[in-house]
Amino acid sequence: MTAKGTFDLVNVTPQAPLHESDGVSIGLVTIDKTWHGDLTGTSVVTMLATATPVEESRSYVAMERIEGALHGRPGSFVVQHDAVSDASAQSLRCRVVPDSATGGLRGLRGEIAISIAPDGTHSYTFDHTL
Repeated sequence: MTAKGTFDLVNVTPQAPLHESDGVSIGLVTIDKTWHGDLTGTSVVTMLATATPVEESRSYVAMERIEGALHGRPGSFVVQHDAVSDASAQSLRCRVVPDSATGGLRGLRGEIAISIAPDGTHSYTFDHTL
């Protein structure tokens, strides 16, 4: 199945860098989101991010717990993020952590693709099985 919609970044809270050296920093960021569309609810992302002196070159890994409903089925699940970007390429993989789903979403598997429009709107396409 496929779920589509948008999400809002409600609150982005960067922490002080955990490590900085030669213009490269590693830091922790917490993000609260609200999901709309086929997936409705809220989530909290705990992200470990790296910034470099080159603005386009960065990466992050994160764990995100989403609570709400998918196609009307209530429950929660965890998504693992892995992203790397530079001036020539970007990659982002967001996968459901196996056996992390609860309630009506037990057994959920899948990947979420995220797009950011020029106006800053965040949208998702969630290919999944239940």
